[in-house]
This record gives sequence, structure tokens and C-alpha cells, in this order.
Amino acid sequence: MTGFGKQNMAVLVLREADDITTVLRQALDTAPAEERPGLERAMALIAEAGAVPDAELRGRWALRRMASAGYEGPPRAVAAVKALRTAERSLSLLQAVNLSKDAEAVALDGQNTQGGQDAQGGQGTQGDRPAEPDAS
Repeated sequence: MTGFGKQNMAVLVLREADDITTVLRQALDTAPAEERPGLERAMALIAEAGAVPDAELRGRWALRRMASAGYEGPPRAVAAVKALRTAERSLSLLQAVNLSKDAEAVALDGQNTQGGQDAQGGQGTQGDRPAEPDAS
């Protein structure tokens, strides 16, 4: 029987921050004084980008793919999973559901940092989300 074995994620997060940091550090070592502030700022930005968790990167990607399929609703809705699978035909149902969970976490974090309310604040979209237990 297929479909119940362990499946790898279809979305692979590639990180090149270490390589970029090495190149920037080499440039910084030989840079004239007027170029140093810009290179130091670039190194700080690379460090920030490299610190973003894989789940957040997958969630951002999933939100973009949902939007590219024309979906604008809550990330954990059945329609969101369908939009993901429409946009990325190689995704299994389980992979799409897991990506929708990552997308929801990113969306909720975005609401919380922009002054929105989380599900406990009463402004969530509980009625639009599936009523399934979280088995992760």
C-alpha cells in the first residue's frame, strides 16, 4: 500500500548564507574605509536571513504558491491545500497539509507583529480552518 510511508518534503530549503558570508568577509578584509559600512551592513543582513527557520521559509513559499493559484483565504483551509496542490502538482496531500501548517504559522506571526490578534484574541478565522487535530 502506498501513501502511508514516510515521505520527504517536496520543498527543499537551500541556504547559501555561509558562502555569501565568507565572500563578504574576504571583501571586508581588503575593503577601503568608505566601503566598510556597506559591507558590514550586508553581513548583518545575511546573518538575519540565515537565522530564519526552515519552517518559516517553507511557509512563505507556500503562501506565495497559494497566491499564485489565486487563493486568498486562510492558509489551513481545505481550499488552501487544494490551491497548493494545483500550483505544485507533485505535492502529496500530506505534504500540502504540512506546508499549509507552515503557512498558517507565518500568517499568524505576521498578524501578531502587525498588531493583529491571534486565535485567542478572537479575531481569528477558526470557522474557515479544518477541525482536525494537529498530529505533527
